[in-house]
Amino acid sequence: MSPPPRMTTEWKSVRLFPIPSIIYLIHNNVQFATLTYVDTSTYQILGNLKIVTTGILFRLFLRRKLSNLQWMAIVLLAVGTTTSQVKGCGEASCDSLFAAPIQGYMLGVLSACLSALAGVYTEFLMKKNNDSLYWQNVQLYTFGAIFNMFRLLLDDFRGGFENGAFWQRLFDGYSITTWMVVLNLGSTGLLVSWLMKYADNIVKVYSTSMAMLLTMVLSVYLFNFKPTLQLFLGIIICMMSLHMYFAPSSMLVDIPPAVKVAPESLREVSVDRRVDS
Repeated sequence: MSPPPRMTTEWKSVRLFPIPSIIYLIHNNVQFATLTYVDTSTYQILGNLKIVTTGILFRLFLRRKLSNLQWMAIVLLAVGTTTSQVKGCGEASCDSLFAAPIQGYMLGVLSACLSALAGVYTEFLMKKNNDSLYWQNVQLYTFGAIFNMFRLLLDDFRGGFENGAFWQRLFDGYSITTWMVVLNLGSTGLLVSWLMKYADNIVKVYSTSMAMLLTMVLSVYLFNFKPTLQLFLGIIICMMSLHMYFAPSSMLVDIPPAVKVAPESLREVSVDRRVDS
């Protein structure tokens, strides 16, 4: 008979779980604020900064040492995902990349830092003890739902409850497709939490980036999406980054074998010391 799942209910442990919920709440609002200053293409490219900021916070807060090759791989991953999203310079939207106000870029950097901070802190919580993964998810999502309900209630107060309370229209417009999206996102959340507990944030970053590229490839067949040169280059760069990060260093760098000298080949050399009078 398997032992019951471990669930820590001490307040000293539970009080840590609202923190990532607050960070994600701020991050979501910063994302919407960023979109008021930049277009969607620039927003996607700025979002790739979270790859690098995750590596930096991963090193600073979790004290995980990364080799120089792994740092290069993380930067390459950011370059690869950005390359796949950049549109051709013959298009009208190409000039908009650097045409946004400075507030948009600052908010984009802040969004990348908040996303990385939330991810790193969540990994810390997941690995802090041996509690059940599902119990940890219950705590994370419960506090997240509470904070978002407070925000919705605040919006209702500001609007004078003109459209009624938020719980009265919570499921307005839901269809089978909507429920399938909710189910998909819920399953994705469980898989991400599994990665946080048994792998790390860098693996999550790689899986997210590869999923984005896979989505682009599937769009070619499902939605008649026209592949671009940038997409092919981005996929190649990301594959190189994946190999650089996870492959052993012996496969990446030619290390000459150490030459061992046999003991019997060593000769004793006597040195005569003379003292000049």
